[in-house]
Amino acid sequence: MRRLALCVLWPAFLTAGVLDALVFAVLDPHDLRWFGGAPVGWTPLAVYSVTFLIFWAGIAAAAAMTALLSFSDAEVNAFAPEPSGPGVPPAGVT
Repeated sequence: MRRLALCVLWPAFLTAGVLDALVFAVLDPHDLRWFGGAPVGWTPLAVYSVTFLIFWAGIAAAAAMTALLSFSDAEVNAFAPEPSGPGVPPAGVT
């Protein structure tokens, strides 16, 4: 599971960095405005950082969904907890 997380997060990190560079090659953080027209008022470093984290989260979510959809049904069910409760026999009892 740890390897899968690294296989999702590391490429997402690199892609978010490239996307951030491409976006801010075109946009100036000082020119950003809220929906009502008021200036954002953040420092450029804050704009770069928040934007990078948003890009990273979105790309990682897409990559995680792709990884999840690549699992077989047996691999997905291996993560499920054992059923317990009234009417369910304990594990190993037939």
